Amino acid sequence: MVMMHQHQHHHSTAPSTHSINPPPPSSASVLRSPNTSTSNTQQFPSIGSPSVEHGLPLARVKLTDIVPYDGAPVGPYLRAVEALSGSLMRHNAAVIELGGEGTAVLRCGLESVRYFFKTRAVAQNGGGGAGGAALGKSGRGVYIYRAGRPLEDMDSSPPCMTEVFRCMGRAARAALCAIARHLRLRSDVFNHLLDDNPLPVNEASSSVVVATFSSTTSQNGKGAIGGGKLVTNGEVEKGLLTLVSSDAPGLQVCDPNGRWYLADSGLTPGDLLLLTGKALSHATASLRPAAVYRGSADNYVGTTCGGRTSLAFRLIPQSNAILDCSPITAAGHVIPHSYVPISVSQFMDDLSAEEDMLCSNTDNAYVARDNLNKEPSLRSVLSDPLSGAFLEDAMFVSCGHSFGGLMLKRVIDMARCTLCNAEIERGSLIPNHVLRTAAAAVKHEDDRRLFHNAALRKRRKEVGDIRVSFDFPHFAAALSIQTA
Repeated sequence: MVMMHQHQHHHSTAPSTHSINPPPPSSASVLRSPNTSTSNTQQFPSIGSPSVEHGLPLARVKLTDIVPYDGAPVGPYLRAVEALSGSLMRHNAAVIELGGEGTAVLRCGLESVRYFFKTRAVAQNGGGGAGGAALGKSGRGVYIYRAGRPLEDMDSSPPCMTEVFRCMGRAARAALCAIARHLRLRSDVFNHLLDDNPLPVNEASSSVVVATFSSTTSQNGKGAIGGGKLVTNGEVEKGLLTLVSSDAPGLQVCDPNGRWYLADSGLTPGDLLLLTGKALSHATASLRPAAVYRGSADNYVGTTCGGRTSLAFRLIPQSNAILDCSPITAAGHVIPHSYVPISVSQFMDDLSAEEDMLCSNTDNAYVARDNLNKEPSLRSVLSDPLSGAFLEDAMFVSCGHSFGGLMLKRVIDMARCTLCNAEIERGSLIPNHVLRTAAAAVKHEDDRRLFHNAALRKRRKEVGDIRVSFDFPHFAAALSIQTA
């Protein structure tokens, strides 16, 4: 049994990336990318996966080389973006080097998590209170930190979580900007999906830090990062992306060709393993597919203190945001018509339902996955498959099927139904008022969410501007007194 403990702080703030373009780096990125390239089509690994490879040369880029800033992109930044994205395409993973203060923060965080769980294991064995965060029977514990909420009564957390959240969050946002830049998008194109920065008072962050400690020397392929349900042959991050730091190797990633490899071999606490998630895959129309990962079965040996500690920052979009591929289309990419706008909350609910089904039918996991892929979503039923527009002009044709938009025009031109292949009488079209009403209702709900999200952000900005205007005179007065 894995013991999970969730905790939030009130005074934490989200990492800052307001600017667009990259700062001039002090040194060039250290790149160790292979020269060979493979197909970008991701294959979900099969049960009979081949043996795990070791030491794949993932690209390594410095955080200072990909942090956005105001100004035109420069050569080292463009090279770092290319190396990062190339590694994601070839291996579904890349490495970001923090360096300096960031490495110290992550090292402190890993040590504090190890001490946190070990002290609670001692208290539990000695009959003392474990505060709900002790190790489970499997010798593994998970602690979830979320910024923006106060401590609960009788609650405690590992030290340094606020600093870890800020440090890893800054790197996660920089990586997201670099991915956007490589897709010929504005580097801030995904910022509307993220929490406001800084977080408004009394508002919890969508993103979390998952601290995991395992006292055993093998994870048996389970719970590589923690905080989620386990799939038969691997886990998939549901958010935008994940950054992982650990004190011992133990995380396998499946490359686009279906081969597993040990992704965190040779990494230090200052190295962050970058994995992309399902939300980013949808927002980019699978131009940046989600990585599949799992805990290593027998590939790592714990540190000298025993066991393995890891910190994973999960960059998760706001629940009221909308995942929309329109920027991808505007940039000239050709995307499938099945990618229609969807709210983050609905998207996450759909993924959870799929995950539950896969977990409850482990013997038929891939049969279930195929059935899920064939089951149409509500938005796909209510949308034109050619244009993606809602079917507010839906019409019955003579065979009984309904079409609208560009598909209706095609069916009329062909005089044949594209679903049953029956001949169509062009003069027998009848409006489908039920389908039109349903499509209009769903469209109205999406428009309402978009408007609410934009209005909420506008109000927050206005409140922030008012606070700055009120605080500035006091600051100026205090400064004048000190200088006098």
